[in-house]
Amino acid sequence: MLREKVNTLLERALESREDLFLLEFSVDDANKINVVIDGDRGVTVEDCIYISRQIEHNLDREEEDFSLEVKSAGATAPLQLLRQYEKNVGRQLEVRTKDNHYKAKLMNVEGESIQLAWKTREPKPVGKGKVTVNKEVTLPIDEIEQAKVIITF
Repeated sequence: MLREKVNTLLERALESREDLFLLEFSVDDANKINVVIDGDRGVTVEDCIYISRQIEHNLDREEEDFSLEVKSAGATAPLQLLRQYEKNVGRQLEVRTKDNHYKAKLMNVEGESIQLAWKTREPKPVGKGKVTVNKEVTLPIDEIEQAKVIITF
């Protein structure tokens, strides 16, 4: 009962803020409500407060006791949705598939695939020494086991 009510309130709150989207939502046996959101332009404390108030102010604590936590995914959390890849075009990612591991720039998101580009040093085709080579790969989202944004300072 509580889960359905909170889900409805959450959907309504996110409809009014189209720049925000849901990553995770759970209600445990002790009525602890957990909401993890992300946004096209990131998530501020005010965004979390807004979503929290839209839920909390429409629930009656006299009816059911609950705790509520609304938070952002965080900068180091793995990317889960296509929308998260889209907002990170141009940034460096660490991407792991079943067969490969890439540290590359996210160049494009098209359909259900992402395009990565990076530079690497390879032996010269003729003679000694190495040469810098530009590499690219297109990966279907469903082949990615984990992708994280590389934070640089």
